[in-house]
Amino acid sequence: MPDYTYELDPVSRITANAVGEPGKRVFYIQARRDRQLVSLICEKEQVRALAQHITQLLEDLTEKNPLLSSSDDMLVLASDMSLEEPLESRFRIAQMGIGYDADRDMIILLMQGSAEEEGEDAPTARFAATRQQMRALSEHAAQVVSRGRRICGNCGRPIDPNGHFCPQMN
Repeated sequence: MPDYTYELDPVSRITANAVGEPGKRVFYIQARRDRQLVSLICEKEQVRALAQHITQLLEDLTEKNPLLSSSDDMLVLASDMSLEEPLESRFRIAQMGIGYDADRDMIILLMQGSAEEEGEDAPTARFAATRQQMRALSEHAAQVVSRGRRICGNCGRPIDPNGHFCPQMN
């Protein structure tokens, strides 16, 4: 089994959120296990894709094994999904993947950063969470992403609060 820079298995809490004004937000994925808190910076599109992939994975799991679609899985954890302080990023996520550990009925989130110097190993993180925790993460992450800037109906680009130059109107 590979050695991870940060391994929280299982997490006691996992969330995705953003800090700052729309257009200038910094996105984080954060997890806790006991006293260990790991915060990782990521891109808005990574959060969007993660939310979509978690939802798809949960649907696929239910389709393949209807016994997994217990009423527990349908309940989203009603918990505080805000980021915890101190908000100190361990690394910026370059790549992310999810998988399912059927033996333990856990969803695994793997993240890798970039190596700071040539020849160095890239930092990695591995978080294991329940289906319920990941469903809550997915739904919350989709909400966080949707709180951004409005999108122009003509060109599909974000509209800044101080105005918007639309190439379609030129």
